[in-house]
Amino acid sequence: MAATDFKDYYAILGISKTATSEEIKQAFRKLARKFHPDVNPNNKQAEAKFKEVNEAYEVLSDPDKRKKYDQFGQYWKQAGQGFPGSSGDMGGVDFGQYGSFNDFLNELFGGAGPRSGRQSYSYRTPPGKPGSGFNDFGFPDSGIGGTQDTEAVIILTFAEAFSGIQKRFSLGNETIDVRIPGGAKTGTRLRVKGKGQINPMSQQRGDLYLKVELQPHTFFQIEGDNLVCEVLITPDEATLGAAIEVPTPDGHVSVKLPAGVRSGQSLRLRGKGWPIAKGGRGDQFVKVAIAPPKDLTPQERECYEKIRAIRTYNPRSHLAQVKL
Repeated sequence: MAATDFKDYYAILGISKTATSEEIKQAFRKLARKFHPDVNPNNKQAEAKFKEVNEAYEVLSDPDKRKKYDQFGQYWKQAGQGFPGSSGDMGGVDFGQYGSFNDFLNELFGGAGPRSGRQSYSYRTPPGKPGSGFNDFGFPDSGIGGTQDTEAVIILTFAEAFSGIQKRFSLGNETIDVRIPGGAKTGTRLRVKGKGQINPMSQQRGDLYLKVELQPHTFFQIEGDNLVCEVLITPDEATLGAAIEVPTPDGHVSVKLPAGVRSGQSLRLRGKGWPIAKGGRGDQFVKVAIAPPKDLTPQERECYEKIRAIRTYNPRSHLAQVKL
């Protein structure tokens, strides 16, 4: 790699060279979401930046790669593979004996001569976790003995995840179409067989795992296989009961409020929840919250004052018996 091709991975992620693994992870998450192709459709600059951020995180999140990168700079890859063009008699190069790549060059080209007691070099593969697969954010572990599984984050809207969608991915020079089945949730992992990276030792290709992350919805939340939402009701609706319109994934439905419903009480809509992998759907829970009006007309205020004057119900009557 020429010096002009050197990439400052720390600068790409906007972190210092003393950044902790958690700081690296947080910086990556922020930038990956900002430049993700799904968030920036048809934006070549964002796509290029996304790939650059991925590359930086792949190196700095791996302790062994980061150590080589910090020690050898632009030559860090050679530090794990041996110097290109070395003869068969040399095999590979044990870079562990050098303080920097320049030390190796000085010795190789006669600057210091062979070190005492070292007549040959031994090839040493980078320490890895054979067959360990992937890490948390879509980049392969350096598994020497196993395949190179890769994990990537895919961001979906609630509508896309509910109904399912086909997404197109760019993997280097390869483009693949992946069908996301309906019912995916944050944390769902989908396997695309044979689309991971190629193991340099075995030449076997690993799998691609897509880790789903849902964008927040303004109304719905997911709890297990159920949908949860909150609907505001007026004091008279809570007291007298009412029929109200509530949004569901299938459209608005009429929900009957029982008279005397309390704030915080939940009403169940069976079969209106999230799709279940084995078939069917969960339930939707509608949590009601009583919202008193802030701006009253003179007539409304008069009515409320009349109710207060004749009201017999005291919801705090039991507090008279409370003491330490």
